[in-house]
Amino acid sequence: MLLNEGLIPRDPTRKVIIKGCTPADKKKKYLNQFELHTLLKSLTLGSEVNWDWFILLVAKTGMRFSEALAITPADFDFAHQTVSVNKTWNYKEGGGFAPTKNRSSVRKIQIDWQVVMQFASLVKDLPSDKPIFATDKKVYNSTVNDILERYCKKLEIPVISVHGLRHTHASILLYAGVSVGSVARRLGHASMTTTQKTYLHVIQELENQDVDLVMRSLANLT
Repeated sequence: MLLNEGLIPRDPTRKVIIKGCTPADKKKKYLNQFELHTLLKSLTLGSEVNWDWFILLVAKTGMRFSEALAITPADFDFAHQTVSVNKTWNYKEGGGFAPTKNRSSVRKIQIDWQVVMQFASLVKDLPSDKPIFATDKKVYNSTVNDILERYCKKLEIPVISVHGLRHTHASILLYAGVSVGSVARRLGHASMTTTQKTYLHVIQELENQDVDLVMRSLANLT
């Protein structure tokens, strides 16, 4: 503008070179309900324990990787439809049971009747105090991530990690209207603040929907 009006003799930006890279698209960390349904429907859940069963457990409970590895048949209370998280599996240092991340991580997670039926059948002949999945001391996070990646690519859904299943679990519950407090307890977060920070994008989206609901509710009062 100054150049056009003759207030300055030349364009001061004529030799400016803008450096830097175009920001890469953020990788999606979780699946939506339809994508998760597509994934779970494709799992091979036979009578023998495999990593597909592990994927199902994490997706339906939101457990951390080390927590799910440490689950034993005794941790299931099929009558009350719960599974207890009270330990982890120290897979990074050669195996063995270890304490949970924090006191809040010790919890009972409610499971649906379908998971009850599936796991009751799977673990009925397994040792009650031995881990269902960590049968070998050397367990790698990458093993399950690779299986998940193959499934996701085959099904043409976003590629996520095992931890992404935990994010998926929480996101679906929040979108369904489950309170932040209930989701925090289910995930074993030390406080609701952790949940709010981690799932801020979901909470903000739900708040936008709440504004529309509030306006419609108020409009109906007239």
